[in-house]
Amino acid sequence: MTFLSTPAGSIRGASLGADGTTVHRFLGIPYAGPPSGANRFRPPVPVEQWDGVLDCTAAGPAAPQNPESPAPPGAVPRRWSEDGCLNLNVWTPGTGSPAMPVMVWIHGGAYLLGANSDARYDGARLAAAAGAVVVSINYRLGALGFLHLADLLGEGYEDSGNLALLDQLEALRWVRRNIGAFGGDPENVTIFGESAGAAAIGTLLGMPASEGLFRRAIMQSGTAERYRQPEESARVSAAFLELCGLAPSSAAGLLTLPVEQLLAAQKDLEKRFAAASYAVPLPFQPTLGTPSLPVPPLDAVRSGVNSGVDLLIGTNLNEGSFAVEMRPPSPADPGYPERAAAVLAGAGVTATHAAGYTAALIQELQREPDGKELLESAIADSLYRQPSNRLLAARRGAAHAGAEGKNFAYLFTWRSPAMGGKLGACHALEIPFVFRHLDAPEAAFLTRGRAPGELGEAMSGAWASFARTGSPGTAQLAWPEYGQEHSTMVFDDETRLEADPRGGIRAFFESVSPLPTR
Repeated sequence: MTFLSTPAGSIRGASLGADGTTVHRFLGIPYAGPPSGANRFRPPVPVEQWDGVLDCTAAGPAAPQNPESPAPPGAVPRRWSEDGCLNLNVWTPGTGSPAMPVMVWIHGGAYLLGANSDARYDGARLAAAAGAVVVSINYRLGALGFLHLADLLGEGYEDSGNLALLDQLEALRWVRRNIGAFGGDPENVTIFGESAGAAAIGTLLGMPASEGLFRRAIMQSGTAERYRQPEESARVSAAFLELCGLAPSSAAGLLTLPVEQLLAAQKDLEKRFAAASYAVPLPFQPTLGTPSLPVPPLDAVRSGVNSGVDLLIGTNLNEGSFAVEMRPPSPADPGYPERAAAVLAGAGVTATHAAGYTAALIQELQREPDGKELLESAIADSLYRQPSNRLLAARRGAAHAGAEGKNFAYLFTWRSPAMGGKLGACHALEIPFVFRHLDAPEAAFLTRGRAPGELGEAMSGAWASFARTGSPGTAQLAWPEYGQEHSTMVFDDETRLEADPRGGIRAFFESVSPLPTR
């Protein structure tokens, strides 16, 4: 057992060995008050200091969510609680050490799923190897984290559409107040996340209230463009109310409905979005034009918000392969070129320009793509890679106005052997490389025991170096800033630096779908 006194109260954790290093682990620490009862659909409230010693030897509950479907092999439904979901985990190599860099992980899951207790996010090995304090946080998901109720419930609910983001900010404030007790440096905090977690980070970069809460950011398969206008969010809220059996005039009934009923309505809404999407269904997203998110994040970034934050951002080559391979077939589905055109249209590439995308892809591949390949590539570019490029462009624009933050880019191209190689360098494949879990059961489905250890060392080492110094370069890996050359580290069996990989596709998007101004 390990006992620790923090400004929030005394806690009891456990010590364990991680690759020859003793790491102290504290799980399920509350960082905010219960977001239930009178606090449902309201911003988080600071946690009250507790008396006695809080037992932090077991993981806390996840945010309310429906079981994952289809679930990964070996997965079990997560234990959730509306009352106790706002908790975090801490792994530290030494509570009495000189101030160490802090790495705060924000999990993914399409804003619908996930938890800081998922085994693939265990931070012990990364903390030991990086000499860093690793933190993983929970935040509200689905309707409880994103349902826009400003028009329906009025005062006190103006930011109900962005509660998940406000939870993350509250967790970062907790880190600033308390992380010194764990040996961490509150002035050297890096937030990192994947998928929805990275999209949250892209949004946080454009939120004025986040300034000063983190020094660096790592976005793995993320975007700063995942949000809705208020009128779009209002339509989602109206559909959700209907599924709950409520009229707009009785929307206050949402405040007292059993959470299980909210989840049942949410599941039905998810099905509607899944049927209408050839990519990744996203029924819940942050809402723009609200107190916490007044303007599009890219606009805020270009105007200098968080201009001093260093950014490391990248994508996996085949981000769309899960959506292509796992979507149940339907006789109503059009052909793959038509599906690809629909996905591209959602990214601002009109039907008249869709052929230009195919031509750019042919030029990149030096051959004609098959239908599935075209759709997968369209998903990867529309939802992940080109939004990442636009964020880098927005940051470069801010730099001309005197910003100080550095920018680094990567592309992960190591192909998973799963499903006969159909998934390629798929979404989320890089996570066990970053967290040093290549030999863990949770990684087995995608890695099949064939993941190169040198690649894991290179990636986790680069992430650690970035958190420590603001540069991902190491003695083994020279990594310049993104700059005008679009310098990008390509992670594969042989890690290498390339200037503007897939640059023809980037240039195509810049010509037909420039930086959003909405």
